[in-house]
Amino acid sequence: MTTNPLIRLGQLGQSPWYDFITRDLVTSGELARLIAEDGLRGMTTNPTIFEKAIAGSELYDDDIRRLAAEGRRPSEIFEALAVEDVQAACDLFQPIYRESKGLDGLVSMEVAPTLAHDSAGTIAEAERLWSRIARPNVMIKIPGTREGLPAITHCLAQGINVNVTLLFSVERYRGVVEAFLSGLEQRKARGPAIGGIASVASFFVSRVDGKVDALVGATDLKSRAAIANACAAYAAFEELLGSARWKMLAAAGAIVQRPLWASTSTKDPKLPDVYYVEALIGDLTVNTLPPVTFAAYRDHGKPALRIHDGMADAAVTLRRLAESGIQLSGITAALETEGVASFAASFASLLKVIEQKAAALAPTA
Repeated sequence: MTTNPLIRLGQLGQSPWYDFITRDLVTSGELARLIAEDGLRGMTTNPTIFEKAIAGSELYDDDIRRLAAEGRRPSEIFEALAVEDVQAACDLFQPIYRESKGLDGLVSMEVAPTLAHDSAGTIAEAERLWSRIARPNVMIKIPGTREGLPAITHCLAQGINVNVTLLFSVERYRGVVEAFLSGLEQRKARGPAIGGIASVASFFVSRVDGKVDALVGATDLKSRAAIANACAAYAAFEELLGSARWKMLAAAGAIVQRPLWASTSTKDPKLPDVYYVEALIGDLTVNTLPPVTFAAYRDHGKPALRIHDGMADAAVTLRRLAESGIQLSGITAALETEGVASFAASFASLLKVIEQKAAALAPTA
């Protein structure tokens, strides 16, 4: 019998996670099925996902009505709904969390995207969400902005699991690695154990090609920049694995901060639907897949360790892009700015939807 390609990914060292959540995914038994039959090993969420889940169904209406009647603001209603969903998903992933000793079975929830450039605000909200969700396998998502870096260090030093999101450049990823190492070193220096603290660095992939392809046109560089950029990040990850600082932390029981490939659905209809998934299969990585890409990979994925093949080509691709006058650093900086703005817009839209629903659901006199 042919092994499910998603399960095979896990056997190769890459954990497939699900970039999606709705209440009925949990209550219908579908999430449990994905875990049992498809080797699903974790879940990510973001404001856009919650906006679609809450705006696109009536599943949350009773809770919205009740919470609004209690005088809760839209932001408080959203948090109550999201926390309940994340807690339920965490509970379903608990067996994987225990079996993997904290490496997998994790569910992410993001701090408000309006805090992306507020270090102190991010820290306060991350600590509050960590305490409120109260599950050892929740991860708090913190944007990998310049202001996010000290928040990442602080939260890891406090023993909070951190998913660093919205990473586009290898330079910023190196800063995230430094924040990760510093957080665990600070905790270790104070005495608490550092085992069991999980972190991933979420590197966004396809959006890079969305920008670069418009500049390279119909050349052989089309649809190659994103994979080359991600492969360069994986090379930096391998440097982390070989560093003396990491080896000292690993000897004390630390869990490595794995690269997580996000935005791996294809935006260009001319590309295969699993184009970015196939290219970035590597040991000690995560790929968070939206439902359509998850189903496509289950159907016709061809798992094999390929990332080192991509790494061999990455330097040449990145050099040729630079020689063509394409400044990848400027593109990735723009993508970070746009990503923060996009999530903030989704968050604002989500709160507006909740406000409108609460008004519509309010009992009439």
